[in-house]
Amino acid sequence: MEKLSPDDLLLALDAEQRQVAQSTSGPVCVLAGAGTGKTRAITYRIAYGIATGAFNPNQILAVTFTARAAAEMHQRLVSLGAPRVQARTFHSAALRQLRYFWPHAIGGSMPQILEHKVSLVSSCAKRLGLSSDKVSIRDFAAEIEWSKFSLISPSDYAAEIDKRKRPVPGDLSAEKMAKLISLYEESKHTAGVIDFEDVLLLTIGMIENRPDIAQRIREQYQHFVVDEYQDISQLGQRLLDGWLGGRQNLCVVGDPAQTIYSFAGASSNYLQNFTVKYPNAKKIVLNRDYRSTPQIVSVANTVVAGCGREVVKLRSQLPSDAAVAFESYADEAEQASQIAAQIKRLQAQGTSLSQIAILLRTNAQSASFEQALEQAKISYQLRGGEQFFQRQEVMRTVRAFVSTALGAEQVSAAELMKECASGNGWTQTVPAQGGALRDRWDALQSLVNLAQDRDAEGVSLRAVAQELQDRIEAKHPPALEAVTIATLHAAKGLEWEAVFLPSLVEGLIPFSLSKTSEQIAEENRLLYVGVTRAKRLLYMSYHRFREGTRGKQKRSRFLQKIWPAELDQPEKKSSASSKTRRKVAQKAFWDESDDATIARFEALKAWRTKVHLEIKKPAYTIFADDTLRHIAQLDPDSLTALGQARGVGNVKLDMWGEEVLAVLQNCR
Repeated sequence: MEKLSPDDLLLALDAEQRQVAQSTSGPVCVLAGAGTGKTRAITYRIAYGIATGAFNPNQILAVTFTARAAAEMHQRLVSLGAPRVQARTFHSAALRQLRYFWPHAIGGSMPQILEHKVSLVSSCAKRLGLSSDKVSIRDFAAEIEWSKFSLISPSDYAAEIDKRKRPVPGDLSAEKMAKLISLYEESKHTAGVIDFEDVLLLTIGMIENRPDIAQRIREQYQHFVVDEYQDISQLGQRLLDGWLGGRQNLCVVGDPAQTIYSFAGASSNYLQNFTVKYPNAKKIVLNRDYRSTPQIVSVANTVVAGCGREVVKLRSQLPSDAAVAFESYADEAEQASQIAAQIKRLQAQGTSLSQIAILLRTNAQSASFEQALEQAKISYQLRGGEQFFQRQEVMRTVRAFVSTALGAEQVSAAELMKECASGNGWTQTVPAQGGALRDRWDALQSLVNLAQDRDAEGVSLRAVAQELQDRIEAKHPPALEAVTIATLHAAKGLEWEAVFLPSLVEGLIPFSLSKTSEQIAEENRLLYVGVTRAKRLLYMSYHRFREGTRGKQKRSRFLQKIWPAELDQPEKKSSASSKTRRKVAQKAFWDESDDATIARFEALKAWRTKVHLEIKKPAYTIFADDTLRHIAQLDPDSLTALGQARGVGNVKLDMWGEEVLAVLQNCR
């Protein structure tokens, strides 16, 4: 695509994103809430720096933590006319350097990389007489990775576990787990292989012990950008420090409220303490949410308030839309069938199935939803799509497209994709029958849709072919016309028009194994991530009973401040119980609110008294106390934001909206 001028690049950004783009020197820390365009901001920063001559595209290294995110960043840079910028994962960047310098630094051939730990961990566990079932081995492998990402040696493992109050998988003693880690490392060395964590460790060792190699790497890369910086581990930070070598041309972007991988070694401390490490750093906050409606953003802000991290309070930039839906069901089966019925209604109203997701706390929850969707004849896919590019019809189509694209520049990507897909089961019309034939067609149609989208964007045929190759490497399939069922962890970084968050009960969120305050806070952040995946419609529910358990399920504690009180009211209630509930709500407000919130509430009450005396109508008909409390908590700065408050309908918004905003403005 044609390169944009610096002015054109800046015009495409909002005020805060523009600050990011123009901050091309020195340490820069960007706190970016969900949906605020963080990837846009940093890719435009790179493009702007290149356009103004501040950056040499060959000397920039942009790193993140997943191949999918790196591929997306690269695609955006290509579309901005910066295809030469390296956008990689930490592992990919380190592996590239390690392979290049290995003959010079160490000599001989680089060891084979162990693609999966499971087999070797299983063998070591058996030798120690430990459980070797699939779940245990998976947990042991994850713990080995955590210890390496946290730079904890086997000899220090037991002490660190005790200090951090971290549970050991499989009910092992810390000493037994340390023996397993030690045996795993010995077995790996004997087999002459290394794992992915070793790639980072060896690259760090090479940089720290070979000044000549460190100098060559630092000459190559002058500017660094780190996306999702809240996910960096101690191991990743040490590698980044090695790359920098004391220089400060670093831009990091992240959101502490989306730290959901602490169990795997990630730490947001580096993001939160960035300005301590770099006192001269520029700090920019992105809080304009372009993804979600005001109704969803209101729920997200309330949920995130208890996440235990620095909070970016989001401000929706979208028009008001449907209220967030809350529902309780008798059991999991009813919940699944009712959600399937709601998806049918959404589909009938024009919402694409590819824009609908059901997000769960654990993979084990998916069975009831799979069954309900199958009974309703609704297509679905389990996230992620690692198997998509292994399908024979997909492999043949992509292979034919890529090979033909090299000499067929006059053909549109869509025309060529249809031609390549036609021989593998794709037809112009949708198959009437379902089953395997329809599944095959859906998979190929997703490739056709991708090609059509790129044609509309003006992307070249060769660029589409390269994108497909990047997607294969990143295991990032195009969108299928199917509902996505995913865990909350797997959904991070994604978005849908409509999101269902079911089974919000104690024991699932927060998860039963989460005991410490930090673990509970991380579960809170996980729910925040789920809420902020929704663009227009959000459905939150729980089930009152669960098969195989006794007694009622308890609704998640994280819903306490957002669950509508009227849904909990019994059909017949005494005035005494109503008064009790009101007193509890009032006490919670006074106990939990800061001075500024209370001052806003008092100012709103004084205004309401003045209006009530003027119009000679009961005060509660203007706004109830509960509504004033919620307005005080939200502190809205626009009519759209004010409309998110409980008890503020369109009529009252028209009558009193401007006056309420004026009262709040006087409190600032």
